[in-house]
Amino acid sequence: MKIIVDVMGGDNAPLAPVEGALRAVKDLDLDIVLAGSEAEIRGALGKLGHSELPAGVEILPTTQVIEMEDNPARAFRDKPDSSMTRSLEAVRDGAADAMVSAGSTGALLSGATLVVKRIRGIRRAALAPVVPNAKGQMVLIDCGATADCTPEYLLQYAFMGSYYAKRFLGIQAPKVALLNIGAEPSKGTDLQRQAYDLLAKAHQEGRISFLGNLEAREAMSRGDADVLVTDGFTGNIFLKAVEGSALTFNHALKNLFLSSFKTKLAAVFLKDGLAAFPLSRPTAPLTPTPSIMPSARRRRWQGPGWRRTSPPTWSLCACRRGRPRSEEPGFFNFPIDRGRKSPYSRRGEFFRAFPWSAPKKEHLV
Repeated sequence: MKIIVDVMGGDNAPLAPVEGALRAVKDLDLDIVLAGSEAEIRGALGKLGHSELPAGVEILPTTQVIEMEDNPARAFRDKPDSSMTRSLEAVRDGAADAMVSAGSTGALLSGATLVVKRIRGIRRAALAPVVPNAKGQMVLIDCGATADCTPEYLLQYAFMGSYYAKRFLGIQAPKVALLNIGAEPSKGTDLQRQAYDLLAKAHQEGRISFLGNLEAREAMSRGDADVLVTDGFTGNIFLKAVEGSALTFNHALKNLFLSSFKTKLAAVFLKDGLAAFPLSRPTAPLTPTPSIMPSARRRRWQGPGWRRTSPPTWSLCACRRGRPRSEEPGFFNFPIDRGRKSPYSRRGEFFRAFPWSAPKKEHLV
């Protein structure tokens, strides 16, 4: 698999993305393309002790960078030779299987939608980090891509989240829950109530395993859900509240261990256990897939353990580069049109399980 990395995005670019790419080549046996300023990339390689390009690493030279303050909707037109633009074009043209960036999330989402395109039938892309809970981890979808959702969007998120959890987290029968202010079906706004009905119907038809409504507290403390579905506005608040809670806990724990010689000595013996604590370490690694493009949210590293400033998350957006084929009901099944030159034809049937295979006017807004 060939992964293209936008090394110019993020707070510690290009050194941190280059270092991570080299680790991926070594540990995961991947082919990596580094997109960005060739001079800066070679400078970063020199700092890491590489005078020449390591085996399995290529450079895609670019001259522009999409900054955080750039308008996401215009960034790709204003900066056609940016590292992010060229990376997405490489995925679109088949030169790479997936693309990773720690740059502007808004620009990446817009670019994936406009350049790579969505899978036929997907109304809105979603950001879906994998967050820890009491029983391991769960997919939170959406956490900021679409603040104003429709019930149909949430149903699509449930299908995409279930597929992702099954294929890449190894959960054979992912349990889906709807984030709400109460467990009763009547709770929440019209969006939650209508989405509940759609999810319950999909559960009765055997397409997903729907648990019902779940409050934020129980989503973390009980860990019953493998996929937590919500709109982007609520999901973003939920995610940042979890991050803030983790930071508060880590800072309090650090202050406790540094308060006296006795607690410092205790910290030495607890070091390995603290490193394994789910809120103080990255979640399980996610494997990129040609059909779902993962992208990393911005993150800052200040060392191991409690000194991390935010839990790492992984974002995904549905795009049509590569289409998984499955015979399982309720998941992706894209018959490829062999009559066209490109194996990634836009024709074909979107989720057979979805009741709205044909786009409706209200869904195209």
